[in-house]
Amino acid sequence: MGQMVEFLFDFGSPASYLAYQRVPDLAGRTGARIVYLPMLLGGIFKATGNASPAAIPAKGRWMNADLARWARRDGIEFHRNPHFPINTLHLMRGATGLIDDPRFMAYCDAVFDAMWREPRNLGDPAELAPVIEAIGVEADEFRALVERDDVKARLKAATEGAVQRGVFGAPTFFVGNQMFFGQDRMDFVEEALIRPAA
Repeated sequence: MGQMVEFLFDFGSPASYLAYQRVPDLAGRTGARIVYLPMLLGGIFKATGNASPAAIPAKGRWMNADLARWARRDGIEFHRNPHFPINTLHLMRGATGLIDDPRFMAYCDAVFDAMWREPRNLGDPAELAPVIEAIGVEADEFRALVERDDVKARLKAATEGAVQRGVFGAPTFFVGNQMFFGQDRMDFVEEALIRPAA
């Protein structure tokens, strides 16, 4: 036990939200340490030729129903965001800039909740401001943070690094070199933690 799980996510992914809600229980059952790694899903799609399921109407309808089923099964409050899709570039830069800050997890909680629990248009700075100010990130601080060159470079490097590791969507998990895609594969993540591959 006590292994590490890398959790690669984007706030714009409803499956990432469901996984994010379930990850603490996974850690509690297995003793694993969760490493939260923001990446830009739009950059992943561009680099890999992948696209959002919402881009295919039939698949999008199915996915919405399936996500609702998973949320009900796991007791997670989940609502489709009427403003979807939302460009998450600034949101992911915010996560990247705060990753070593004590407010990082509170930021992730607040943004995921405002995206999928009590949906707001987080592409609108006026809608985002009260969400992040409630956890101690002032709007002016956030604007400066997401324009910092080092933050931009770190998110770009994280996204490119994910592609190099085979990532094509979100959420993606790594247990050592084993990759698992999707919130519906978390049983396999847990299995890998309990019975590590030889």
